[in-house]
Amino acid sequence: MRVHVKLFGAVREEVGAKDLSVEVPEGATLASLRELLAERHAVFERFGDRLAASRNFEFAEPASVLQEGDEVAFLPPVSGGVGNCTISPEPLDEAGVAARVSGRDAGGVVTFVGAVRDRARGHDIRYLEYEAYPEMAEREMDKIAQQASERWPGVRVAIAHRVGHLEVGDLAVVIAAAAPHRAEAFEACRFAIDTLKQTVPIWKKEVATDGEYWVDDHA
Repeated sequence: MRVHVKLFGAVREEVGAKDLSVEVPEGATLASLRELLAERHAVFERFGDRLAASRNFEFAEPASVLQEGDEVAFLPPVSGGVGNCTISPEPLDEAGVAARVSGRDAGGVVTFVGAVRDRARGHDIRYLEYEAYPEMAEREMDKIAQQASERWPGVRVAIAHRVGHLEVGDLAVVIAAAAPHRAEAFEACRFAIDTLKQTVPIWKKEVATDGEYWVDDHA
């Protein structure tokens, strides 16, 4: 049977392709697919367990059994639509994101803005490149918003992340949290950005004056 494999970030660059069509035997698992790819591409062996995997837009365990036509994505460690949570190559508007969750019942609206800085990890930054698995990224951001609303009843969260080429000073991410009281809004906003950096399939490449590299330390 045949499965469709999508690659991102450093894995995509080293393999030299963003999509692969791979023939696997009946009963193959994500783990056996990874082993097959590791025989062909050293990057899979090098990333090891740090390379997460999804099956049909949901994170999946290595033992997950594959089916004909499945879409599998191998996801390097993350750096970083429709509705309140969106991925877009267009410049971000903080006020526009806040407007997604504002309302007469919101006594507090807290926003977090992440901008491209001119120096990171001891390097002078020229620009950044962000890449995402957009269909899955928006689903994962929706999950974060749902988790926030369950944890703090009455909270609404909106998330917007930019992809593509970003210059120093450009906004990479905007998160807005609205709640009847300010304490819950602050807590939900921090929860959203911290969780996003751990779970959402968005990757950052820093292009510095002395070289370029993919970032996987969640900074």
